[in-house]
Amino acid sequence: MMRFIEILRIAFDALLRNKMRSLLTMLGIIIGVGAVIAMVAIGQGAQVQVEAQISSLGSNILLVFPGTTTRGGVMAGAGTGSTITEEDGQAVKEQCPAVAYVSPLLRSGAQVVYANLNWGTVIQGGAVDFFSIRDFRLQSGDYFTEQDVRAATKVCLLGKTVVDQLFESADPVGQTVRIRNIPFRVIGTLQPKGQNAMGQDQDDIIIIPYTTLQKRLMGHTRSWGFIVSAVSKAQISAAQQQITDLLRVRHKLGPMDDNDFTIRTQTEIADAQSATANIMTILLASIASISLLVGGIGIMNIMLVSVTERTREIGIRISIGARQRDILTQFLMEAIVMSLLGGLIGILFGVIASNLVSKFAGWPTFVTAQSIIMAVSFSMAVGVFFGYYPARKASGLNPIDALRYE
Repeated sequence: MMRFIEILRIAFDALLRNKMRSLLTMLGIIIGVGAVIAMVAIGQGAQVQVEAQISSLGSNILLVFPGTTTRGGVMAGAGTGSTITEEDGQAVKEQCPAVAYVSPLLRSGAQVVYANLNWGTVIQGGAVDFFSIRDFRLQSGDYFTEQDVRAATKVCLLGKTVVDQLFESADPVGQTVRIRNIPFRVIGTLQPKGQNAMGQDQDDIIIIPYTTLQKRLMGHTRSWGFIVSAVSKAQISAAQQQITDLLRVRHKLGPMDDNDFTIRTQTEIADAQSATANIMTILLASIASISLLVGGIGIMNIMLVSVTERTREIGIRISIGARQRDILTQFLMEAIVMSLLGGLIGILFGVIASNLVSKFAGWPTFVTAQSIIMAVSFSMAVGVFFGYYPARKASGLNPIDALRYE
């Protein structure tokens, strides 16, 4: 232990003798580590944001559409045809144990008018379960009821964007808005959810009973699919399989027949978005790692210069009993100390840079302990790798030649 402390002291003394040179040498490591941490923080921040946006879509969601990839040799695609019925949705809710909630899914666009203001927005039709599936929570008022769905009542709930555009500071609950010139009573407002993973404003919405949308606004009773919530995240795959098996039986499809429906899961959406964010993180970290490589080359260069300058010192140490291993350890320790100090300063630099990017550019950043450990470990590895050759060269000097060196 005492031997290690002595070697460490000698290493610090050697670095402090040339403070400016040591600092400039560490600068490459400082910039490299800081850049790696900042770039990884940006990538991780993007991934966290994507996960939050996916979660804001709702709880354990599956989307069931009419249509399939191929049907009769013809590419059709999800959303084509009219093979999905409300009865299918009801059967899924009753007969699939892994399914918690089911709601028909219809959307339409419309201009909404209140007093002398108007706003173009999305009209979303759903059943009572729709609010639980999509995790829409009340800001004020109440949800519509099963009775409202059965009677196709002209009631609605407003997203925050619609409230801001039409009512400003007034309370919308109890007021009447006109959708395609049809009066609807506002029974509630929704808590804000922000943008989804596709950048769409989830608060720019009006939710009404799906039966009201069918009969009052669309003029037909066809549903273009339904949205499902699994009992838990672990049950999403089971729910998908149960729904597939049930719908194939209900639609009388044979073993060789293609599905006449398409199921998309929240997991598939999240995996695709996360894969993109991971690729971006790796790309950014790889680019930033080039700075560490440059910093390592700088350390090797300065250590070679140091060996040349201290040739006589090395000869004296060897002549009074220092072994090759001691010389090797000393110079290697100097390189490691230099890279480690640069790494620690680089961590501070990276955290500050991440916060500045988040503050001024508005990009989300997330500094993880893993990225810090990775950056410091990599900087130490750089010190060992690029410091070994100069240290080996120093330990291999002939003591007689070293003592004669001027």
